[in-house]
Amino acid sequence: MIPAIDALLATPRARALAETHGERATVDALREASGILRARLLANDPAAPARDDAIPVAILDEAASALDARAASRLRPVINATGVVIHTNLGRAPLSAAALDAVAQVGRGYATLEFDLETGARGSRHVHAERWLCELTGAEAALVANNTAAAITVTLAELATGREVVISRGELVEIGGGFRVPDVLRASGAILREVGTTNRTRVSDYAAAISHRTAALLRVHPSNFRMVGFTERPEAGALAALAARFDVPLIEDQGSGWLGLDVFDAEAFPAETRRVLAREPSVRDGVAAGVGLVAFSGDKLLGGPQCGIVVGRRALVERVRRHPLMRAVRVDKMTYAALEATLQAYRRGRALREVPVLAMLAVTPGTLAARAEEMVRRLSVGGVPASCRAGQSAIGGGTTPGETLPTTLVALPASDGADALLTRLRRCTTPVIARIVDDAVCLDLRTVAASDDGTLAEAVGSCLMLNA
Repeated sequence: MIPAIDALLATPRARALAETHGERATVDALREASGILRARLLANDPAAPARDDAIPVAILDEAASALDARAASRLRPVINATGVVIHTNLGRAPLSAAALDAVAQVGRGYATLEFDLETGARGSRHVHAERWLCELTGAEAALVANNTAAAITVTLAELATGREVVISRGELVEIGGGFRVPDVLRASGAILREVGTTNRTRVSDYAAAISHRTAALLRVHPSNFRMVGFTERPEAGALAALAARFDVPLIEDQGSGWLGLDVFDAEAFPAETRRVLAREPSVRDGVAAGVGLVAFSGDKLLGGPQCGIVVGRRALVERVRRHPLMRAVRVDKMTYAALEATLQAYRRGRALREVPVLAMLAVTPGTLAARAEEMVRRLSVGGVPASCRAGQSAIGGGTTPGETLPTTLVALPASDGADALLTRLRRCTTPVIARIVDDAVCLDLRTVAASDDGTLAEAVGSCLMLNA
């Protein structure tokens, strides 16, 4: 016999569930579980409880499982063992300890987000991080929006609504999530004037398209798209000179937020990493070349929180800052706190030690090989016959398309197939995200914090031994 909900709710176990999940949710779960069990009993399900005293236990078990499943957050920490440093699907850049501390400091109480301590009057949130962004990039002014697409949209909404923006056909790419650059740009109200061909666009193509209808020239980072062979793309400096000649602003979406190798010591990165990064557009170089506004991400190669940053000439930045859409795309106190802490690491010359993304790029092949060998040793002690092999990491995040960095992979045995092992790793208490290379499941320790090596070895060992 199915007991009454009130009777179930009076049991110690149900009261404990109500304390954890709330009484209303617990009552709903008990009703749902009672209905499920009633249907099973009516259907003569052989797995249903055979004795009356087992029925309340079965209902409470079902209710507890349902409540736990509903309460579990879908946003969970994972171990990124893919070797993709800026992994968009896994949240891009991990924050530094200093950034996390700064978020906790301003997040747990009140802060001077829009309050001027000197005057006691209302202040502006846009002043936060600006002076350090200007110091690090050489720009006159800066503003922060919630992502780069928003920053570009509000910029064009202010400078080009109802007017033409000249852009190369080769830069009208589709980015992550199925978003297409032309659609994002048109949302601002600007009219796109496409010039050149897919593979070759010259300064003269831009010049021929400029008219009284032109509001700006736009240069866009190609993200994960890369053209090789018979190609041509004007340098930022050449386009900046053209824009100055016709008195229209040049806007550049640089995407990655790479400040440039000159921010660091000459030997800060291994030779292969320096070679790859040297080809990535630099925010500092864009500003120095005369680009009016440079937009870039705060959470890619900059290594901070997700946001979109615009730096450049003060008159242009001030115009964008006053546009009504800025209220819709502005960032909160936690984002500013994390961004300022990240920028401070650059200012103090500590970015390579403190900003995780940069530390992952700066780690040497020898260090990665030693960690991989130690991981194999740990796993072998637990009975897992793993092995080392040469491999490649990726920077990711729409930066340096097609470029990879040398690494040492830890290859795992998979008796029931690589896909099945990947699934089991994802189901660990702390999910492990790995990748398949040449039909083998491999771990790339470049994207695993050294402090997590023990946790990773334990998770992988338990996963494989349980399946043995």
